[in-house]
Amino acid sequence: MRKLARDLGVELASVPATGPGGIITREDVLAYSARSEPRTLATYAGDDSPWLSDAGTGSSVTPDGRQTRVPVKSVRKRTAEAMVQSAFTAPHVTEFHTVDVTKTMKLVAKLREDREFKDVRVTPLLITARALLLAVRRHPDINASWDEAAQEIVYKHYVNLGIAAATPRGLVVPNIKDAHRLDLKGLAQGLSDLTATARAGRTTPADMSDGTITITNVGVFGIDTGTPILNPGEAAILAFGAIREQPWVHKGKIKKRWVTQLALSFDHRLVDGALGAYVLSDVAKILEDPAQALVWG
Repeated sequence: MRKLARDLGVELASVPATGPGGIITREDVLAYSARSEPRTLATYAGDDSPWLSDAGTGSSVTPDGRQTRVPVKSVRKRTAEAMVQSAFTAPHVTEFHTVDVTKTMKLVAKLREDREFKDVRVTPLLITARALLLAVRRHPDINASWDEAAQEIVYKHYVNLGIAAATPRGLVVPNIKDAHRLDLKGLAQGLSDLTATARAGRTTPADMSDGTITITNVGVFGIDTGTPILNPGEAAILAFGAIREQPWVHKGKIKKRWVTQLALSFDHRLVDGALGAYVLSDVAKILEDPAQALVWG
């Protein structure tokens, strides 16, 4: 497997494992490599350089061959409008935390072997989602929105957990309705259903409405962290970075541990630095030691 990854230029630590006991399979490596491949470029007669051309997009190359113009489709247009509105309306602040998630990785491996979870996909994102839900329960002020028209702050007594999903049609952010009411297996099923629907292009406006807080899993692209833009109508978004084996001081000794980075962006009108830090710290504590969820859960 290491030779295949080396031949394809893939870093094994960045590949999500789907095999028994958390083993990275040949299919995992090939799928990750395929997602990392750049889009195929099309060439045109008399043109020395390739230009983007995707069948079915209605794209056209200018007469001089120097540009490709692609119509903005409805999903991408709505995404662009929402991101611009969010970026220029809500004052964004982002806080970061580097976390040892070795115990989380061991828990994921155990759950994959558990008969109760045999019909659902178990990933570190599942534990992160559970951790965020518990952090929201402990700090409910983070689960809010700013109503500019009414000049009110709206605190939500439910959590519709958004998961940012990259699709061929563009970025969509469907949410798991009333995610706070789900047990771990129910949350796993909700994540699986949500991502499958998004990838199939069947996400509806209702699926994306009334979100209260969001996770964006940039780690699936091998990215360590970022400064995510808030989903409109929400006060916070958590970026979950790639999990890598790194040297880490553990019990006074330098050891090889699984490490990731978390980034929490929030609306500074609603969330001050202390509240953001409390929420981010709680998520990190559960990822460092999932047993903490039993204490807070």
